[in-house]
Amino acid sequence: MTITLYCFRPVAGLPDASPFVTKAMVLLKMAGLDYVEDRSGFSKAPKGKQPYVHDDGEVVADSTFIRFHIEKKYGKDFDAQLSAEQKAVGWCVDKMCEEHLYWVIVHTRWMDDANFKRGPARFFESVPAVARPLAKWFIRRRIANSLWAQGMGRHSPVEVDALGMRDIEALATLIGDKPYLFGDAPCGADATVFAFVASVLSPMSESAIRNAALANANLVAYRDRMMQAYFPENAAA
Repeated sequence: MTITLYCFRPVAGLPDASPFVTKAMVLLKMAGLDYVEDRSGFSKAPKGKQPYVHDDGEVVADSTFIRFHIEKKYGKDFDAQLSAEQKAVGWCVDKMCEEHLYWVIVHTRWMDDANFKRGPARFFESVPAVARPLAKWFIRRRIANSLWAQGMGRHSPVEVDALGMRDIEALATLIGDKPYLFGDAPCGADATVFAFVASVLSPMSESAIRNAALANANLVAYRDRMMQAYFPENAAA
């Protein structure tokens, strides 16, 4: 039975607007599992977020729990080639991207007016024109409140840039001259790292963080390598 992945939509050369959805896509592809995309399921998302999957009657929400589901149900060991120490580092890198760099990206995309117009404003095109300004204001306010509650929103833009650039430097150092995070073959954490590096490098946002990523040729090459392997249609675009 085909797996249904509930997602948003591709944007600015990215497989999906959400790095978490992109991560789930890569994990499914790494596992050799066929899936179909459904872009109409956000209102029914069990945790109020995407991605989530329907797999033979079972609903699994959150990209990390989707990974756990794939590992358990299909016996896929994404980290089979890694040592215990590498697995631990992979988990730490995964969570740096998801729990720290993610909020830098959100701040950069949504709080900067020019970047908002360049990127997230497109997400409101389906909203009736008369209601669009209010919808934009309301969602940006909700995101600003989330950023404040999480802590990233309490920093100045310059401080947010400084934090994001440390993440980029760490990723560039860890990858080094290797094809993937831990060597010649991708592991589970590569699905996450790729999703977030690609998001940072996307022209949807102009920022010091994007410039820092572009300045690291190994990160650009890593993004291109992963894109060619898992989304060749985007790589050719």
